[in-house]
Amino acid sequence: MNIKKNIPNSITAMNLLCGVFATVFALGGELKTATLLIFAGAFFDFFDGMVARLLKVSSEIGRELDSLSDLISFGLAPAAMFSTYVKYTLVGQYNYPIANMNGLGLFWVLAPFILVVFAALRLAKFNLDTRQTENFLGLTTTATGLFTASLMWMIVDNIEWFTAWLRPSIVMMAIFIFCVLLVSEVPMFSLKIKHLTWKGNELRFILLAVAIASVVIFGVGGIALTILLYIIFSLIKHIFD
Repeated sequence: MNIKKNIPNSITAMNLLCGVFATVFALGGELKTATLLIFAGAFFDFFDGMVARLLKVSSEIGRELDSLSDLISFGLAPAAMFSTYVKYTLVGQYNYPIANMNGLGLFWVLAPFILVVFAALRLAKFNLDTRQTENFLGLTTTATGLFTASLMWMIVDNIEWFTAWLRPSIVMMAIFIFCVLLVSEVPMFSLKIKHLTWKGNELRFILLAVAIASVVIFGVGGIALTILLYIIFSLIKHIFD
């Protein structure tokens, strides 16, 4: 057994485990705990590839495991968070038994899980698409998961304000947009800063400044605002380039 070869896979498995735990806590109404677990999953998702490159090891199993882990951590867990929030807007409880809900309420609570389907399609497409070397086509599952997690943190801290206008229909519109972005051909510009000069890095530096300001002002919720701005910048760049 090659221990060195399995170190990155072990880190990837930690991402998967964080996603499973995040889903359990999200369905139980512990949205902040679920948020922290999704962030932890993103941490492991970042470092498994880095460790694999440092150790100069790779495998098809590792690649498939990475996709399966991302599906749970950044597809299923975020969908569970949206579902729990929708339930709260309908009945005023995070852990209200789903069996007690009527037909329309049940539809709204289950509908967010369509995000899992499109996350799976995105990951399958990414594994087969050789065009995505530096820039990504469409929104990544990781960005979708981090957006949802940070947004839910902000919602929990301001629950009455959000439930006054962020109704199930609006949540589903947002999920629909994210589903489209996940499988779209829209190029999302790379965040890699290869040099420190302004020219060529305008959008990256602006986004970095906004990210810092947003996190300082809004805390964890600022990450959601940063990702939203990243999507807008990418769409504008795609339209006018």
